[in-house]
Amino acid sequence: MNILVTGGSGFLGGHIARRLHALGHTVAALGRRDNPGLPEGIDFLQVDLADRKAMADACRGRDAVFHSGALTGIWGARDTFYRTNVEGTENVIAGCLEHGVSKLIHTSSPSVVYDGIDIENGNEDLPYARRYLCDYPKTKALAEQRVLEANGQHGLSTVILRPHLIWGPGDPHLVPRIIERARQGKLVRVGEGKNQVDIIYIDNAVEGHVKALEALSAAKPVAGRVYFLSDGEPVVLWDWINELLQAVGVRSVERSISYRNGKRLGALLESVHRLFGLKAEPRMTRFLASQLATSHYFDISRARRELNYEPVVSPVEGMERLVTWWKARPLR
Repeated sequence: MNILVTGGSGFLGGHIARRLHALGHTVAALGRRDNPGLPEGIDFLQVDLADRKAMADACRGRDAVFHSGALTGIWGARDTFYRTNVEGTENVIAGCLEHGVSKLIHTSSPSVVYDGIDIENGNEDLPYARRYLCDYPKTKALAEQRVLEANGQHGLSTVILRPHLIWGPGDPHLVPRIIERARQGKLVRVGEGKNQVDIIYIDNAVEGHVKALEALSAAKPVAGRVYFLSDGEPVVLWDWINELLQAVGVRSVERSISYRNGKRLGALLESVHRLFGLKAEPRMTRFLASQLATSHYFDISRARRELNYEPVVSPVEGMERLVTWWKARPLR
């Protein structure tokens, strides 16, 4: 197939592009930043998702589009999140419809159903959250709704995937942030430290996306549906964090605050940053406190059953690969 991957300069998008290329597809990767060193044979398009005409041009001649591009994070201007995540998704959909793309696989987030309380073994029947503690999950929920509405229009079939906390070698966000904050003594456990969360190793996340394409290509009844993806078993978050820190030679997290105080601190820092117009992310926010203190893991039975998805890398093997990569990085 001729396939476009948005978010191609990012962690997940770049890996999806590489995997599709290795499978023999013609692949173009699209991203805001420069080419991240993709292999020869993968075209790279430096395009902003909010550029409607450029997005339409990028969709011309494609058989499928993987839309993994998004603005992530827990702090920032509301308009910026909306422009990239909602309007950007609308532009991707418009490009698909204009040029007769038949398959759209959209990367979303489990945070669209998370409203600050425990979710244990949740499934795809969960409704969208009634309230959101930051603009990322809110705009991702709106983007999901646009994708669902587009399913079936002009021959377009859509699938939505919700991978949770992607990690692995090359991760530019989650793992480096944890390690650097711990090194600086800025990482504090929020809550009792017993909460369980889903994570997904990068190869497993890519596998889920490839399986979605295969299911759509085989005309399986998956169009218009949503799927959670994970490594298949939740981890006790703070045990996993401390295992990672110990493996890379960083002291375990010993300081802690209660969930209640974490939320209070987050609300206070958010107010201070808004009052003084500070652009830097607060060290704590209400959303971050809730993510660090509550359980949020999901049943992936639907993905296993309907997409034939199975994790290809175990958590133990993934951790070994991650630690090996981290230790081999040049010193900074």
